[in-house]
Amino acid sequence: MELTQIRLLVSDFPAVYRFYRDVLGLKPQFEAESGPYAKLSPDTGHAAIALQDRAQMAGMLGRLGAEPVGYRALVVLRVEDLDATHAELTSRGAGFTRDPGPMGERMRVAYLEDPEGNLIELQEWLEVREQAGSTPTSEG
Repeated sequence: MELTQIRLLVSDFPAVYRFYRDVLGLKPQFEAESGPYAKLSPDTGHAAIALQDRAQMAGMLGRLGAEPVGYRALVVLRVEDLDATHAELTSRGAGFTRDPGPMGERMRVAYLEDPEGNLIELQEWLEVREQAGSTPTSEG
């Protein structure tokens, strides 16, 4: 078995698509701002986030009617410099629910939500940076 993507079922497809493309800076495999499906990836790695229109999926399955309550997904993105990424995304209009801070001794995280309330965690792996010969700094 191989994981190919995380797919979020969304109601306002254009708003969520623009958020992942324009605010987070993920690259779409093809332009599909009006939906009903898109797949976006970061510059590095093989992971992808797919978006699918909730109404279209409901029509295909005939049973996804109600909107979810609370967080239904968590998208995790690793970044090299959390403070620099936080500043860049804030300048693009992202509102964070938790600013950068420690999560244990080996990681720093920050949280924000997309336009439909899906939770996004940005991670900076401190131990990986230290092993590579550099130390974490607050410089951006």
